[in-house]
Amino acid sequence: MNRRRFFSALTSAFAAGAAAPALAQAPAAGPQRIDRLRLDAAESIFGVDFTEAEEQMALGSVNRNLDSYDQLRKLNVPLDTEPAITFRPYLPGKKPTGKATPGARLRVTKAAIPTNLTSDQIAFLPVTALATLIESRRITSTDLTKLYLDRLKKYGDTLKCVVTLTEDLALKQAADADAEIKAGKYRGPLHGIPWGAKDLLATKGYKTTWGATPYKDQVIDLDATVVERLRDAGAVLVAKLSMGALAQGGVWFGGSTRNPWNLERSSSGSSAGPGSATAAGLVGFSIGTETLGSIISPAVSNGVTGLRPTYGRVSRYGAMALSWTMDKIGPMCRSVEDCALVLNAIYGADGRDDTVTDAPFDWDPTFAPQSSGATAGKPDRPLGALRVGYLRKEFESGPNNPNPSEAQRTAADARQAMYAQALDVFRKAGARLEPMAIPDFPTGSIGFVLSAEAAAAFDDLTRNKEQLATLTAQAPGDWPNTFRSSRFIPAVEYLRAMRARRLLMQEMDKLMSQYDVFLSPAPGSASLTITNLTGHPALALKCGFIDNLPASIMVTGRLYDEATVCRVALAFEQNTEWHKRHPTLA
Repeated sequence: MNRRRFFSALTSAFAAGAAAPALAQAPAAGPQRIDRLRLDAAESIFGVDFTEAEEQMALGSVNRNLDSYDQLRKLNVPLDTEPAITFRPYLPGKKPTGKATPGARLRVTKAAIPTNLTSDQIAFLPVTALATLIESRRITSTDLTKLYLDRLKKYGDTLKCVVTLTEDLALKQAADADAEIKAGKYRGPLHGIPWGAKDLLATKGYKTTWGATPYKDQVIDLDATVVERLRDAGAVLVAKLSMGALAQGGVWFGGSTRNPWNLERSSSGSSAGPGSATAAGLVGFSIGTETLGSIISPAVSNGVTGLRPTYGRVSRYGAMALSWTMDKIGPMCRSVEDCALVLNAIYGADGRDDTVTDAPFDWDPTFAPQSSGATAGKPDRPLGALRVGYLRKEFESGPNNPNPSEAQRTAADARQAMYAQALDVFRKAGARLEPMAIPDFPTGSIGFVLSAEAAAAFDDLTRNKEQLATLTAQAPGDWPNTFRSSRFIPAVEYLRAMRARRLLMQEMDKLMSQYDVFLSPAPGSASLTITNLTGHPALALKCGFIDNLPASIMVTGRLYDEATVCRVALAFEQNTEWHKRHPTLA
């Protein structure tokens, strides 16, 4: 209906005291693309039911909206354009205080390094040890870089974890590092250390494929903030590593990334390449991303240490967007302290990503005697002074099958025994564990926030049917179908879910006011979904093996308190040997 005629009819109806049904039957001007019967059918998709009169009244707006959609689709919206809304994981009045100091010198544990190391032994050393070798000039960055490049070439195809070798860039960065170190200009523990980037981080001069066929030749003419900061720390980029297509699963256009512990198994996703390459000793460390488990899950599958920082801790500038309110960037390493070192280099505001909050990272690898002014996240709190919870129900859960076989019972018993031993390690290290439970909240009912945002991010691709069909995975649970089905999520329901998300954040705030950290099995913890929605940090590290594959425990902490998360995890690592076990590649 013509806008003037509509408001004229509206005014006349109210002036005459007309009932709503009479108003609803005002004729619409011009042909309508959506009639009342189609509108009625659509209502069942959205779970609402309007009367015929209400439907008739709505038709004018519904059809005008279609015209608006057409106009919007003609507008070129670059893929890196964020919505004009910003998600903050902290509640009003609880913005963290202090100042971020990325790149500040951190204390690390000095590991004893044996002489006459073989190249294979060097390849699996943590960054803390590699840094000692480089700083003492027992090995050059160039030699270390060549070692990792050789391993990437040798095992990359087998593991299907490498998209692009950045060999020329790596050798130049390594040579520059050697020259600076020789001149006494040592930048810190990442100086000269080769690393690998999940292939959704833009790297100037090299392809950034997002693991997906439609973008396999894409070159983005900038460096992501994370790439810049690691370069400034002196790290050497040796490879762009595989990821599930558009950050889902472990399947990309080059195949399915393999698990170095068992080549018949997937590396999980979507940070599949970083997990596989780090575990296999192909890089010193790597960078992954997580929206709903994509650091934690491959860290567990590949037996590496993965740190998912607080949402808004690390700039996402130059990284592929999947969910603007859930995407996070973090390190995947071979030790807890490695994660602390890498986070220290990449966190903090950059003036490009407005979600990044200026908050300190107070890291110290030791637990000193408690002082009178100890506060959460400060290095002067002993482990025994922290309130450490554990999700008893998840640690004691039995087989998923209600009628388990003997083999399933045996496996469940072995799993429980392994986790019981892991909890005992924390107790022996001084932690006083308290049983707890996560909030009873219908988290699954707001999970479509992710798919709605992902569908919006890749709307242009979804409407390009030919390009969408080139994605490798096309099953009901894969992106093409998710993008299409998410078209039927009403904006009203999305916003209601975001309001419910605020309630969940309040529940988690109450819970974490009682605990500094809590422990859970990884990654199959219900808390994984909750904390990805609320933005809390978590770290997964090896705690044993099940069926000859790594198993992990997860430490989850307060917002912006990765320091305490890492410190508690380090206490476990220092009292076990699991982090020293690595896969054997034929």
